[in-house]
Amino acid sequence: MNAPDATARIAETTRILGRQARAAAALMAKAGAAQKNAVLRRLAELLRANTAALARDNEKDLARAQAAGLAEPMVDRLRLTPKVIETVALGCEQLAAMGDIIGEIIGMKQQPSGIRVGQMRVPIGVFGMIFESRPNVTIEAASLSIKSGNACILRGGSEAIESNRTLARLVQQALTESGLPAEAVQLVQVTDREVVGQLIAMPEYVDVIIPRGGKSLIERISREAKVPVIKHLDGNCHTYVDDPCDLDMAVRVADNAKTHKYSPCNASEGLLVARGVAQEFLPRIGAVFAAKGVEMRCDPEALAILAGVKGANLQAATEQDWYEEYLAPIISVKVVAGLDEAIRHINHYGSHHTDAILTRDHMHAQAFLREVDSGSVMVNASTRFADGFEYGLGAEIGISTDKFHARGPVGLEGLTSLKYVVLGQGEVRN
Repeated sequence: MNAPDATARIAETTRILGRQARAAAALMAKAGAAQKNAVLRRLAELLRANTAALARDNEKDLARAQAAGLAEPMVDRLRLTPKVIETVALGCEQLAAMGDIIGEIIGMKQQPSGIRVGQMRVPIGVFGMIFESRPNVTIEAASLSIKSGNACILRGGSEAIESNRTLARLVQQALTESGLPAEAVQLVQVTDREVVGQLIAMPEYVDVIIPRGGKSLIERISREAKVPVIKHLDGNCHTYVDDPCDLDMAVRVADNAKTHKYSPCNASEGLLVARGVAQEFLPRIGAVFAAKGVEMRCDPEALAILAGVKGANLQAATEQDWYEEYLAPIISVKVVAGLDEAIRHINHYGSHHTDAILTRDHMHAQAFLREVDSGSVMVNASTRFADGFEYGLGAEIGISTDKFHARGPVGLEGLTSLKYVVLGQGEVRN
């Protein structure tokens, strides 16, 4: 088959997925809460019952990725450990236990004309999800789609195709056993990148695209999509250690924010330290990072303070380091005059994802919350909490650094829309 024939075949395959998703979305929008919750609880059961089978398929993906020389942080994102499977199963159950927001009416107000005007929450319809590496995203996306009454088309990375196929089969089994269409959650079965170009250019079938992956993928989709995109490009998150602060707490939280896991987008990549506490704090956190093999890329002031830390891997920071999302045991470190400089630094160099302040000063905390321009802003907590499951959303479809429609972890509400509803008793406009 020549290239034009292959492109035409992929285009038709993608359109079929779109038509099936649109038809399924109409049925999902009518599904009751009990039926959707039954799917989610059954899916949790199936995930736990198939842990061993999932591990076998996941091992195929891991072996192929390692043979291809994929970087270790990317390989780590591929792993479907029993803990990961249990987490997504719990996410399904958490979603099932939550109230159904579809159909709720908010803000109903009586107008002088006699009519009452409010807004009803409804599903978006069909969303396309394009993601890399993490196979658990298949379940997170599917479960949120089911609970919010949407249909979705999922296109995972080729590196996780075996894991994703098995997970998608379990989702479709749970749907059909509960009387809902299997086509409500469809996985693109081919790995050809042409599918992405087709999927993001079908506004007649797809209402929104959600990319979750590397910067180049998201930039391409943002540039070429003919449907709205919910996105974030980088996870350059910061932890700012304020003056005054609880130093013991600051060491514990800053350590967790960086070293709990290096590969997620909510790991802190920048550490800012107020000058008033830098002499006490930096040697302590420097010793922790040195023991864990974390490289510190420092401004001159931080470099001088950390120079005496035994075993520390210290480098002079470049301008690019302040922008960098390392996804690795590397962190940028800078001493700042105080709160105002920290906020300016974060807003200039950060990615507007997640940033935290560690402080004892209530007014400083409030200023940080108001002025830092990010999707999640935290006080005295690790940036690693910026996650839909940890926020009580059941799961997340991704993190949005956009300001329209959805921002921060995108859960159920981010997959819905509001339409105006008007209730009258025969009123006419004069």
